[in-house]
Order: sequence, then structure tokens, then C-alpha cells
Amino acid sequence: MIGLMKRIKQCNLKINPIVMQPSPDVYLNHCDGNPRESSPFINNTDDDKGTLYDGKNMALFEEEMDSNPMVSSLLNKLANYTNLTQGVREHEEADEDEGAKKKTVKSPQMGTFIGVYLPCLQNILGVILFLRMTWIVGTAGILESFIIVSMCCSCTMLTAISMSAIATNGVVPAGGSYYMISRSLGPEFGGAVGLCFYLGTTFAGAMYILGTIEILLTYIVPSAAIFKAEEKAQEADALLNNMRVYGTCCLTLMALVVFVGVKYVNKLALVFLACVVLSILAIYAGVIKTIFEPPVFPVCLLGNRTLQNHDFDKCMKTEIIDNLTVTTKLWSLFCEGPELNASCNEYFSLNNVTEIQGIPGLTSGVISENMWGSYGPAGMLVEKAVPSVPASVASQDKYMPYVANDITTFFTLLVGIYFPSVTGIMAGSNRSGDLRDAQRSIPIGTILAIPCIVIIIKSILKYLSCVVVFGACIEGVVLRDKFGDSVKGNLVIGTLSWPSPWVIVIGSFFSCCGAGLQSLTGAPRLLQAIARDGIVPFLQVFGHGKANGEPTWALLLTAVICESGILIASLDAVAPILSMFFLMCYLFVNLACALQTLLRTPNWRPRFKYYHWALSFLGMSLCLALMFISSWYYALVAMLIAGCIYKYIEYRGAEKEWGDGIRGLSLNAARYALIRLEEAPPHTKNWRPQLLVLLSLDSELSVKHPRLLSFTTQLKAGKGLTIVGSVLEGTYLTRESDAKRAEQSIKSAMAAEKTKGFCHVVVSSNLRDGFSHLIQSAGLGGMKHNSVLMAWPANWKQSNDPQSWRNFIETIRETTAAHQALLVAKNVDSFPHQERLAEGTIDVWWIVHDGGLLMLLPFLLQQHKVWRKCKMRIFTVAQLDDNSIQMKKDLQMFLYHLRLNAEVEVVEMHDSDISAFTYEKTLVMEQRSQMLKQMQLSRTEREREAQLIHDRNTASHAALNDNSDATPERVHMTWTKEKFCTERTRNREPNASVAVRDLFNMKPNQSNVRCMHTAVKLNEVVVNKSQGAHLVLLNMPGPPKSRGGDENYMEFLEVLMEGLNRVLLVRGGGREVITIYS
Repeated sequence: MIGLMKRIKQCNLKINPIVMQPSPDVYLNHCDGNPRESSPFINNTDDDKGTLYDGKNMALFEEEMDSNPMVSSLLNKLANYTNLTQGVREHEEADEDEGAKKKTVKSPQMGTFIGVYLPCLQNILGVILFLRMTWIVGTAGILESFIIVSMCCSCTMLTAISMSAIATNGVVPAGGSYYMISRSLGPEFGGAVGLCFYLGTTFAGAMYILGTIEILLTYIVPSAAIFKAEEKAQEADALLNNMRVYGTCCLTLMALVVFVGVKYVNKLALVFLACVVLSILAIYAGVIKTIFEPPVFPVCLLGNRTLQNHDFDKCMKTEIIDNLTVTTKLWSLFCEGPELNASCNEYFSLNNVTEIQGIPGLTSGVISENMWGSYGPAGMLVEKAVPSVPASVASQDKYMPYVANDITTFFTLLVGIYFPSVTGIMAGSNRSGDLRDAQRSIPIGTILAIPCIVIIIKSILKYLSCVVVFGACIEGVVLRDKFGDSVKGNLVIGTLSWPSPWVIVIGSFFSCCGAGLQSLTGAPRLLQAIARDGIVPFLQVFGHGKANGEPTWALLLTAVICESGILIASLDAVAPILSMFFLMCYLFVNLACALQTLLRTPNWRPRFKYYHWALSFLGMSLCLALMFISSWYYALVAMLIAGCIYKYIEYRGAEKEWGDGIRGLSLNAARYALIRLEEAPPHTKNWRPQLLVLLSLDSELSVKHPRLLSFTTQLKAGKGLTIVGSVLEGTYLTRESDAKRAEQSIKSAMAAEKTKGFCHVVVSSNLRDGFSHLIQSAGLGGMKHNSVLMAWPANWKQSNDPQSWRNFIETIRETTAAHQALLVAKNVDSFPHQERLAEGTIDVWWIVHDGGLLMLLPFLLQQHKVWRKCKMRIFTVAQLDDNSIQMKKDLQMFLYHLRLNAEVEVVEMHDSDISAFTYEKTLVMEQRSQMLKQMQLSRTEREREAQLIHDRNTASHAALNDNSDATPERVHMTWTKEKFCTERTRNREPNASVAVRDLFNMKPNQSNVRCMHTAVKLNEVVVNKSQGAHLVLLNMPGPPKSRGGDENYMEFLEVLMEGLNRVLLVRGGGREVITIYS
């Protein structure tokens, strides 16, 4: 064994620390480069028998162990798994640029109770319950409060079920709700909703801090206020300013605590939660005590109006002291002096003062009075339903010590204010990166937190019992008194507690502190997870933090945003804002669960089984309804923010493929659409060119004619199907890497030319078969191409290999057999790129009817900005027996019915004698073809011969223009006597000499002469009319049935297009593609 270890050390083998076996790469080759079979370990001894036993057993799989590791190695990695994502670990580990002094990040150690249950409970038992629940019950009434609480709790519970299903469907690293949504709905939705949820959590921190300061300045130490109100009208402004100053100080302190470390937040959380639980127990103990002995909290009424009893002790106008009637402090508040004959407020004079109990008790029957709501505008006085004498003038009421509404109240406002009280379910999921097992902790902690509230806060009737308890024990005017002014400034819910209101005051204070700390802890981690995913580029700086992983920069941004919420200084104004963000996040959590369930993706295997897609859809609908019920304009703003973030991530963010549900939905929709398309062929009205673009690649696998892609973009304008294909010669096994490089090259060219479509590279034994395979099999189902676009082989005459132009002709035959249209672009490199063309024309030469494709293509091109200024002209050819005037009228009427704007011109081509140039052109063509076949010229001679023929053709064409009376007898042959002697000397074989001699006795084939005559005459007309056009579209004649005339066919096409710059040869697919009907 010692010898074995020495050998391993010499070879630098990597040893697995768990099972003490070499890593998988050892099985590939030994350290000396020899295969495993030739290594010394084969001739093992007893000392190394154990190690080689595994090697021998796995010999069958040795060659694949670099990509397929041993199961033992895989399980070892899983055993050492940390739920931080790879990206998170990379950020947390030591960076080479920053030095290697950073500490290694410790694995998360939080359990269910500390990591999930506690944050959820602290956020749910928060500020709204203690500071606004009684006011909501008093304002909305028991019935409407029941509806509010039912909707919000149902929404939360349904979302908790959906979230638990998603959380148990795999590992949940840092990011919590953002991670769940982004991996279920994609990076765009995940980023948009994640940032909205981050803003909601941050504003929740601001709300909890404002609640903390409200409790501090209103109920604990009112004398600590910095800004004092000299008049009652200034009290609201003074309170807001105090909230801003103290809120900023509190935010700074809490941010420092969070900065020090989350472990200190968790230690404080236990203390805070203990105080909260005691407060809840004190409330229910007080409720039970009211049955036997209600607490004494008298409320003073003037007529039916509730009075603020801060500045008086006795609820009476006068009192008798030593048989003398004297006025009280209350008298001086409404009268100009303490004298009995002093001038007093009219309403004060007309109505008596009465005193009622603020907490009449559970059996008092006050529940019937609190059953209905009492909404009103800001400044409306809080009144009891008892008779009173109204005053004639009420202008002075706002200066009197009455209890009044500080804001306008209505049902939807109360929904928005109440909803944050049930938004704590995701407080634990935000800290998923700090949990030992997020899959287990999140559902258990989240779901159990809600029954805990049911047991502790809502007693027997769950959360809704709170509404009944408050409505049955507390007088209605006290419930509607938001700040407890009618009960000497006590917290209203505190008046119900036992043994003292201070239990509730202290408990609520710590509850708000703890919830604020939890928000400031969770929000930065959520932002850090979004930043580390890299989907929002400008947020990447917030992905960095301290060496231990604490999100320092994210905490700083969170504090800044939280400060903006504190500057609002009104808890009632901040609550609806964060409700929107939370509701939007809950909506997409439910959508993600429903989508994954309905799609039935193989990876959707949540361990939490108590979910259903119908519940998720119900929760999603409820979230959407609550958004618009709470505040329709806030809902629109939140959606606008999410939409802007979505579009930003879509266009600027990093491309991510997370196997999200939206992609799965797209695949299902595509499958369904393809099946529907397969049912019937497209109607003529729906026909559009679905292009297969055949590209040629050079030796470097670069695209030869990228302007072909530009033309495709201009023709398609982003609509329809585009498949860009190419062929590599060889076998796939040997050219797999080349095929991938070619595909990447084509995709890069497509991106540069802004061509949207698909890329397909085929490796075939020869180009002809490869292009044939593409024409036959490209596309899927109903989404197959119906047109083929390719470039004209410009240098086919000079080509060393005649197979290149033969492949071109075979491709024409393939498309004809497949009933597909064919577009061939000549001089494609001169086609426009992205620059807009000046005013000009697109000329269509309609020689034969091809289904209307010739007229449809210019219309499609005109839809693109490059060709928009070009006008369409249609030329057609009239024979001797045709009525050209009537043809023009008929064509104009046809275009009118087709709704096409085009100029029409009929060109008359009368029968004429075949010119000497045509005879010579045909004879030269046949001579060249015959010579190439019989003489088998060398490469140099073939190039020289092709150039000689080209020069002779050009000279002959010029001579023809000078002398139109040339006759066939005056034509000079290409093969001169001197050239013939040279060839005879070089080729001594008798057969060759005979063949060359026969060339001088050849006569041109009459069929070829007629075809050449058509090409020459038509070319003359086209050049005369359309030489200055931006684009010329011509009918493309079909190839000859006999392959012996292929070379002549290429010559005919060359003559047809001679002298024209941009030409598009069009061959129809055998069906009508344009119709006059709607």
C-alpha cells in the first residue's frame, strides 16, 4: 500500500477524500500518458488489490468517465452540496483580483424556526394589527371588515400553498420568491416581479419603522416630539415632521444592526417575538375579563360628538364645590372664559355632556351597533348614533377638541391599508440562502405560521375572530378613534388588554422593530440574488458584499429607498404602495404554480402535495382583483414599472435559459399550432413566402453572400418563416465541430443582417444531396418553407468544376418537383443593405403567369423601409396577334382588383428574322460545349478558352450594334486555323483530330437557336426599359428535361440577364399566391 501511495504521489493523482479512490480523470489515461490497460496497476499486488478491484469492475466505462463520473463521486458532491448557486459561490469565494484573504463562506446553518417561521410570524404580527386593526373594524363595520380580512387571508393562504409547491420542487438558493418566479416564468418575469417585490419589502421596512415611531411619539413618550403644534390645525404637520426625523434615526440604527450581521437580528428577533406573544395573550385575557369586569375607560361625548380628553379630567361643564357652581376645564375649551356668563360655542351650549364606557365588554351588545361601517371625508367628526341638537354654524368645529377623521375613508382604501398585515408569508423565503434546507423549511415555516396566527391572534374563528372580538368589546366611537384621543391617548387595542395597556404598547413597539429588522434583512438579500444572476446589468454592483456574504451595497441601496418611504411619513399612505408590489409578486407566484401544474413538465415534482392548479388560478384572480380594489392607479403604476423592467431585461439583460414555464408554454402553444396547421393547406389569402435561404460558405466557414440575408429581411419584414441552410461536404462524425462553427457563423451573420429565423447546417457526402435534403426536410409540420432563395452562380463559366453549376440546375429541378417557388438573385452583393434607396422603380417583367408571385414580391418589398420609396412597374409582352391596348386595360383592371398600385406598360415584340449575332452566339455556345466534352482541356486551357469566348461575344455584340445588316455568313468563328493547328500538334490522337475537324462543319441546333433568339430579343427590350431600375424581376424559365442541355440552359439565362445590375429570377411553385377576393 505504501508503494501504491508513492506511485500516486509521483503521478499527482487526485484522491477522493471520502472513498479514497482516484478521480474519474484517472481512469482515462495514466500519468505517463499510456492507456489504463498498459498501466502497472493491472499487474496488481495484494497491497493494492482493493483499489484495482473497482477499476477492473468499471473497465467497460473507462472511456466515458470524463463526462460521466462514477456514482460515488456524484453522491459525494451532493453530500457536500450547499444551496448557494454556482454564481453565488463564485462571488462569495476569494477573488484573484481582490486578493486571497477573504474568508470562505460558511454553509448556511439556519433552521426552519429561526430562518422561516420567526420572520413570517414577526411580519404578520406587525404594525397593522396593533395600530390600525381596531380603526378598520370601526370604520368598515364588522361585516365589511369580515369581507376585507377574508379576501386578504384567502389570497395569502392560496399564495402560501402555491409557494410551498414551488419551493419543494427543487433546491431554492438565495433569492427566495425571486428565484422561484424567475426559474418558473423566466428571467424577464422573474426580474420584473423580483424587483417589484424588493421594492415592496423595502417599503414594508419603511412602514414598520413609521409604526415604531408612531408608537414611540404617540403612546410612549409624546413629550419627545421635536416639532410642537401651537394650534390644532398644525398638529398633523408637526406629527409628520417628527416622524421623518425620528424615522431617519431609527432607520440608521436598524441598518447598522443588520450590517453587523444577520445573527444579531435573529437573536433580537427571539426577544421581540416573546414580547409580541405576551401582548397577544394579554389581549385575549383582557377580552375574557370584560365578560366579568370591563376595564374603566370613560369616553366623553358632547351631544353625539366624541371629545379628545387630553386637557380635562372631568366629563362635565360645571361642578359644585362648596355649594358653588364652578366651570371645569372642559368649559374653558369651548368658552371664552371660565365665567358662567362667558360666550360659548353654539353646539356646546345647545347639547349636554355625557360619559360612556369605552370598553363595555363582550356581553354588552355593542356588536349590533358596530355591525355597519361609517365612512366619511377627512375632518368628519366621530359621532355616536344618539340624538343631538345641531348648531347653525359649524365653521369653528375644526378648532374644537373633537375626534375627527384625519383622512378620507372608503372601503377600497381600507383593503390597501390592511393587506400588509398578511404579507409576511415570504419573509422567510427571502432568506432561503441562509437556510440549511430551504425545500423543507419554507413550506413548513410558512404554512405553520398561518395556523399559529389562527390560534394566537384570531382565537376560535381564526383570523376573522379578531374582527368579531374588537367589534363586540369596544365602543364604536373608540374604534374609529385612530390615535386613542378619546381614551386619554391610550392605544385603543391596549385598552382591551390585561393587566395593563402598557403590555400592548411595549409589545407592539417591539413587534414593529422586529418586523422592520426582518425587512431590512430580507430585502438586500433579494436584491443581491437578482444582481448576481446578471439579468439587470446596472445592478451587478449590488451583488458584491462582505467576505462573509453580507450584502453591503444592497443594504445601502435598501436604506436609501426605505428613507424615501419614511419621508412620506404617513403609515396610511405607505401601506397601499407596498400592497401593490406584494400583490403583484403573489399573482406571479400563483401563476407559476398553475402554469407548471397544467404543463405537466417532467421536472415538476414538488414534495408538497396539497396544491391544485385551480387553487393557484383562484389565488391569481384574487390578487389581481385586490390590486384594483385597493387602488386602481397604484395598480397601473406598479404594472407600468414591472413592464418597463420586463422590457429592459428582454432587450438589455443577459440571456438565460432556466427551463422556465413560459418557454414550456411556448413549446405547447407551438405544438398545438403546428398540429392545427397540418390539418389543411394555407388559403391563398394567407400565403406568404416562407423562405429557405441556401447559403454558400467559404473555406473559413464564413458566409459568402451576407446581402442575401439582408434581402431576406427586407422581403420578410420580420414576418413568416425563414430557414437559413447550408451544406458541408463530408461525414458528420468527422465534421461535427465544423458544422457547429458554421452554424455559429451563420447565426452571427443573421444577427448582423437583422434576419429573424432558424439556422440549419447539413453535412452530406456531396453538395447536391445536401441541398436536396434541405429542400425536402427543412421545417416542421405546417411550418415548412414554400420558397427557396439562392444566389446566381456568377462565375460558373470560369469555374474549374462544372459540378457547381450542375448543382444549381439540380436545385431548380428539386424545387420544381417539390412544388416550391424559387428566387434567384443575380449580383446579390450589390443589393442594398440597410440604407434606404432613393426614389426609383421595381420593374416586373411578366412574361408567363406563375401564380402571381411576380406581383406579390414587389408589394412585400415596399413594406420595408429600404424599398418604400420605390414604385412598381409591370411590363408584359404582346405578340403580333395581341391587342396591346386592350391588354393594358385588362392588366390595369386586374391590378385594381388586386389592390396593387403599379404602372402598366405593354411591350410589343413582333416576329423578326434571327440575327447573325444570335446564330453566332448559339454556335459559339455549342462549339464550347462540344470542345469541353471531347478535348478534355486542361485547367489552363479551359480558363483561356472561356475568356476567349467571352471576349469574342463582347466584340461581336459591339459590331452588331454598329452594323445591323450583318449576316450569318460574315460571322468569324472562335476556332481559327492557327488555333486548330496548335491543338492538332498537341493532341496527336486521330480521334481528337477528327473531332476538332468536325467543329468547322457544325451547324447550330435550331431549337437552341430559337431559345437564344428569345433570350437576346427579350434582353434587348428589358435593358432598354429597365436598365436604370433598382430591381428587375423576371420569369425564370424551367431547365431542360434532358440533362445534356444544362450548359446551354445556363447560357440562355446569362444572356437573358446580361447588362442588368440587380435581377431577381422568379419561378412559381405551381399554385396561386394572390387573389382579388377579400
